[in-house]
Amino acid sequence: MNQPSSTPSRTPEILMAEIRDTAPPEGCAALWFFGQESVVAKGQHAVIYFDPFFSDHLEQLHGLKRTYPSLLRPEDVDVGDLCLITHEHDDHLDVKTLPALAAACPQMRFLAPACCRPILEEQCGIASERIIDALTGKWVELEGREGEQIRIQPVPAAHESLETTGDEREHRFVGYLVNINGVVLYHAGDTVVYPGLPDFLRKERIDVGMLPINGRDYFRNSRDIVGNMNIREAAELAAEAGMETVIPLHYDIFANNSEKPGYFLQELYERTPGQKCHVMARGERFVYVSPRAFKSNA
Repeated sequence: MNQPSSTPSRTPEILMAEIRDTAPPEGCAALWFFGQESVVAKGQHAVIYFDPFFSDHLEQLHGLKRTYPSLLRPEDVDVGDLCLITHEHDDHLDVKTLPALAAACPQMRFLAPACCRPILEEQCGIASERIIDALTGKWVELEGREGEQIRIQPVPAAHESLETTGDEREHRFVGYLVNINGVVLYHAGDTVVYPGLPDFLRKERIDVGMLPINGRDYFRNSRDIVGNMNIREAAELAAEAGMETVIPLHYDIFANNSEKPGYFLQELYERTPGQKCHVMARGERFVYVSPRAFKSNA
C-alpha cells in the first residue's frame, strides 16, 4: 500500500522529536529516509545528515516539481552533529537547506568534496572552519554529542565517471563509509560501479549499504541528467561487496529520473535471494540491529 504524502502522525515536530529521542543500544543504528539520497543516521547520541534535501528550490529555479512534499522543511531541523555532502548537484547540496541547518546546529560540521567549499562558504554562509574537505582514502575521526566517536572515510564515486579536482584524493563525487556505534554504514552517493569498488567495499564488512538505483540512459543523458547504477548493478554490487543489508536510494522525488524499488527487490529475489534488503517508507525510522548487538559483554 502506498503511504500518503503526509499524515497527521508524521508531522515535522514528531519526526524531529523521534530523531532527538531515539538512542539505539551498542551495535545498532537508526536511519530515517527523506527521499532521493537524503538520509539521517543516528548512533547512541550523534546525528548525521547525508545530502539533506528539504527545500523546493529546484521547482522555483528550474520548474522541477517534487513528486511529494518534503516531510521536513529546512527550518524544522534543530539537532545535528555532522552533515555529509556527496557532490555539488542541487538535490544533494541544497543551498536552501544547509544554511538553516548551520544556523540551528552551531556545533554541526560539514564534510564535502573540496570543490564544494566555495558553494558552502559563499552561497550557504558556512564558516570555513566548520567545513572539512572530503579527501578519499583516509579515515577521519570526529566526535558527536556526548563524546560519541564517529569514523568516516570518503569513497570515490563515479557519476558517471571518476573525476578529481585537485590531487588524486580530491574527488568531485564521493560516497561515505561511516562507523558509528559499532555499525558500518555505506552511503554510495551518486555512482556507477567502477573497477575495484566491489573489492574495496568487501574489505570494509559493511552492515548497511545505501545505493542509488535510478540508472542512466541515452535520453536522460541527452537532457543533462547524469546517471547512476541501475537495479541489476546495485543488486550485484550489494552481493559482491557482502553488504549485510542493502537499502535502495535515488528513485522517488523527480518523475523524469525515477525507478520502481519493487523491481530492485525482484532482482534481488531472483538472483541473490539470501540478500537482506529494506525499502524505506517516507520518513520511516529503521533501526538496524547488527549481530554484534547480541554478543555477551562477559
